[in-house]
Amino acid sequence: MNDWLHNLSLKWMALVIFAIVYLAAGAIFAIIMLLAKGERAHIFKRVSPGLLSPLGTVFGLLVVFSIFQVWGDFDRARMAVDREASAVRTVVLLAASFPGEPETQIRNLVRRHIDEAVGAEWPAMAKRAASLKVAAPALSDLLRLALSLTPQSQGQIVAQRQIVTELENAMDARRERINLSQSTVNWVKWTCMFAQAVCALVAIAMVQSDNRAAAAIAMAIFATGVAVSGLLIASHDRPFSGEIRVQPDALLQVRPD
Repeated sequence: MNDWLHNLSLKWMALVIFAIVYLAAGAIFAIIMLLAKGERAHIFKRVSPGLLSPLGTVFGLLVVFSIFQVWGDFDRARMAVDREASAVRTVVLLAASFPGEPETQIRNLVRRHIDEAVGAEWPAMAKRAASLKVAAPALSDLLRLALSLTPQSQGQIVAQRQIVTELENAMDARRERINLSQSTVNWVKWTCMFAQAVCALVAIAMVQSDNRAAAAIAMAIFATGVAVSGLLIASHDRPFSGEIRVQPDALLQVRPD
C-alpha cells in the first residue's frame, strides 16, 4: 500500500479501498458475463461450485496471517512506548536520591529526551524515516551523567546502579519502537491476498454465469468482505502512521514539569 493511502483519514481510506474493490469486482462481473456466451457459457457452467470453498479458505488464511502480523506489531509498538515511559519515569523518581544540581540536570535531560522524541522522532517514524544510526542525544547525555555521579551513601550507590539500568531499558525500548516504525505488510503479501480474491471473484462469476442477479449478489458480498479485510489491515499496517497509530501519550504523561 502506498504512503498516500496510509496518510488518509480512516473515512477516506475506507472509501478508497471499497471503491477499488467494488470497481474490480464490477469489471470481473462485466467481463465474465460478456464472455459467457455460446460454448464458453457451457464451459463456465462446468466449473465446479466446490472450487469456491478452498479459494475462500485460502483467502481467509492469508487475511488472518496478515492481521496477526499487523496487530502483533501494533501491540509491540505500544508496549515499547509504555516501557520507555516507565523507564524514564523511574529515572526521574530516582533522581531525588541526588538532590541539588544532579537532580535538576537529570530532570532537564529527561524532559529534553521526551520533547525530542515527540517533536522529532514521532513525525519521522510516521514517515518511516527514523533511523537508529542517530543515538538519542538526551539519553546518551543522561547515561554519561549517571555514570559520572559520585555516590555518598549506600542508597545513592543503589540508586545510581538502578538509574543506569533504567536508561539502558529506555534505550532498548526506543530502538524497538524505531524498528517497529519500519514494519509494514510487504507488497508480496498484498499481491497474493488480492490475487486470491480475484480468483475467488472470477470463480463466483463463472459458477453463477447463467444467473446474473445471483452472481452480482454473491460477488458483492464477497467483495465487501475483501474490502473490510483490506481496510482492517491497512489501517493497522504501520504502527506509527495513519489515523490509528501509537501516540506518545505515555511519554508525555511522565514528562517532568
